[in-house]
Amino acid sequence: MTGFVLASASPARLQVLRSAGLDPFVRISDVDEDAVAAALPAGTSHEGVVVALAVAKAESVAAALIAERADVIADCVVVGCDSMLLVDDVLQGKPLTAEVARARWAVQAGRSADLLTGHCVLRLRDGRITRIAHDCSGTRVHFTKPQPEELDAYIATGEPLQVAGAFTLDGRGGWFVDGLEGDPSSVIGIGLPLLRRLLGDVGLSVAQLWVRGAQLGSDATA
Repeated sequence: MTGFVLASASPARLQVLRSAGLDPFVRISDVDEDAVAAALPAGTSHEGVVVALAVAKAESVAAALIAERADVIADCVVVGCDSMLLVDDVLQGKPLTAEVARARWAVQAGRSADLLTGHCVLRLRDGRITRIAHDCSGTRVHFTKPQPEELDAYIATGEPLQVAGAFTLDGRGGWFVDGLEGDPSSVIGIGLPLLRRLLGDVGLSVAQLWVRGAQLGSDATA
């Protein structure tokens, strides 16, 4: 059966996939995202940046699995993703500090912005990459204006510090999103409609992976 490797530490991406019937093997990449972005040619589009980061993550994990001769490389896909919020023509990743998160909310509160998520799918067969597909999904996010005490409390939780755009749709940040235009799963970090298409591009039906997830679940119960 074809294995599914998620090249991400994101618990939100993992939960989206599990809720959709998959049981991914998680392997975190060691990519220096700032270095990858800095090495891109001048004039690279915003979509091109997040796709390049997704490709770098997937390729890093695939290379590590191949080097280790892991059993999964006999037949698997490796999926990498990268999300950023586009505000005023500037890509915003994780704020990392409370000060930066507060500054970003001062700009985006009460406005709309585009959440871009780059996706990369690598197909591995017999220990080598045989096919690759990648693309970007974009979703328009309409933010409300949190009250000062609400924003203080939200930032104090630490939740917005480690996520693109300083908000989560599937967590406390969801209280401050008025609406979306596009794919909600992409805002969470991995777009199911786009991922389904990319899996098809590398020769897989998502239904094949549902079977894999069901078998893993049965084995775990036995």
